[in-house]
Amino acid sequence: MNSTLKAAAGVLAVLALSACVEDTGSSSGVPSSNMPTAAEQACLRDVTRTTNNGDVVLLSSEFSQAGTQVIVGVGEQRARWSCIGYSDGTTADITSLTNEGTF
Repeated sequence: MNSTLKAAAGVLAVLALSACVEDTGSSSGVPSSNMPTAAEQACLRDVTRTTNNGDVVLLSSEFSQAGTQVIVGVGEQRARWSCIGYSDGTTADITSLTNEGTF
């Protein structure tokens, strides 16, 4: 009887631990981290080069198999720039999202 009680307690402990979930705050289902991905780093690098402004921050990104859509804030006003980043460190379509006087 004693061994049956110990076995049941062990099973309950395993079940209780398997129900633990860590909330990472990521909406994509992929755990978020403080370190930008290779695609995000590539966009930060290339937006810096394009704008000639080293004051850049990662505002958001959305992963896709085709390429990660990255939004970068530039300068004190955090002017929004869009970039497609790839895991191999290349980028494409670096574009300003700021209304620069056009309607």
